[in-house]
Amino acid sequence: MPWYQSRGRIPRKRHTQFRKPDGGLYHEEVFGTEGFSGPYSILYHENPPPRVERYEPHSEVERQQWDDGNHRHRLLKTAAVAGGGDPVNSRRLLMYNDDVALYFSRPTEGMGYFYKNADCDELHFVHEGSGRLDTIFGSVEVREGDYILIPRGCTHQWQLEGPARILIIESHSPVETPHRYRNEYGQHMEHSPYNERDMRPPAEVSPNGEEGIFQVRIKVNDRVMCYYYDFHPFDLVGWDGYLYPWALSIHDFEPITGRLHQPPPVHQTFAGRNYVVCSFVPRKLDYHPDAIPVPYNHSNIDSDEVIYYVAGEFGSRRGVEIGAITVHPRGIPHGPQPGAVEAGIGKEFTNELAVMVDTFRPLKMAEGARELDDPSYPFSWQEKKGQREGFIA
Repeated sequence: MPWYQSRGRIPRKRHTQFRKPDGGLYHEEVFGTEGFSGPYSILYHENPPPRVERYEPHSEVERQQWDDGNHRHRLLKTAAVAGGGDPVNSRRLLMYNDDVALYFSRPTEGMGYFYKNADCDELHFVHEGSGRLDTIFGSVEVREGDYILIPRGCTHQWQLEGPARILIIESHSPVETPHRYRNEYGQHMEHSPYNERDMRPPAEVSPNGEEGIFQVRIKVNDRVMCYYYDFHPFDLVGWDGYLYPWALSIHDFEPITGRLHQPPPVHQTFAGRNYVVCSFVPRKLDYHPDAIPVPYNHSNIDSDEVIYYVAGEFGSRRGVEIGAITVHPRGIPHGPQPGAVEAGIGKEFTNELAVMVDTFRPLKMAEGARELDDPSYPFSWQEKKGQREGFIA
């Protein structure tokens, strides 16, 4: 979990008088999850947070399932997704269950409004693009290869420097760092593949006193509401606590290697209820003299495996382009494709870069995945390339 942070000006004691230069009081807000038992921060506003000019419904959140009647491996080619829009309105739902939803986005512009997801934490993986995430807590620099964690209820606005490619994981539970990486005090231990020095919290907060009418779109209860305020949403003079947005570069994830092939848990980066997120990064391969570096065949008896291919070459796969997504569902085995095992023997290094999401409850495919799906992918384990239904290796 993130560690204690403090930004701007705050009073010495909580829930005490904190006055403005003109003698008025700043407005305190406790921003937290799980009632008053979970992580939280305390925010100090120039304006009363509940004050609103007007509100109106914006849209309903619809999840349309795509069910082709088959339980099979899938390959989604996201290169076919057209660019356009901002990082929120350009999202394309690909798959979901009651714990998590996976979206893909190719935004080309920033946002002219503000956004708050009151239902879910959001974990963004920025495959391509750069810019800045402005939030009520301050700004977080956005770079290619970043994971950006936005806790539920955090008002924010994306500013992009150009087109981007983003994988979004929407989580109904808090997104956390794995428990086994932390000691009883919450500090990341020596064996963790990343630590607090790698995690980038918001920069210094600065209250925005701009006047006008500001629209905040709030996603809650499967609908989006528009709230209009007569003050800028980023009006904090200070805050402190444990709940805030932060970034981690996939390039700062230090891989764990061994003499024999290491299973996926060594690549785990984040955890949520009934799912995990892993990072496959360039690393030294297994160094036992008889090692087989390519992953062995395995059956996902009780999990669905989703891999988003970012860069490099993935030793166990063929015919999978950068930006593609494979879905290997529970109940049927998968593993290295023909020739991959022999080809991998003797290799000392892999330059693969990928993000994996394993869910422990079944995923439903969404309508947005239909036109991206390659139905010939399940035949890619055939000995002859392209043997069935045109699959090209």
